[in-house]
Amino acid sequence: MKASELRELTVDELNSKHQELKEEFMRIRCNTVLSADSDVHQMRKTRKDIARINTILNEKNRTTAAEKS
Repeated sequence: MKASELRELTVDELNSKHQELKEEFMRIRCNTVLSADSDVHQMRKTRKDIARINTILNEKNRTTAAEKS
């Protein structure tokens, strides 16, 4: 998922997407531990998407805090 697509989402949508990705990451991680097949590429992609969402959420929180001041 691209950062430009994420910036168009609202904070609530970003929070729900963040939760979905965290659950997906845990599912992939558990499957990697339990089986010989590991999807390292998908784990890495999911982890980076989570980081992108965290970054954009922090940006939005900073802008709303700056507007309130």
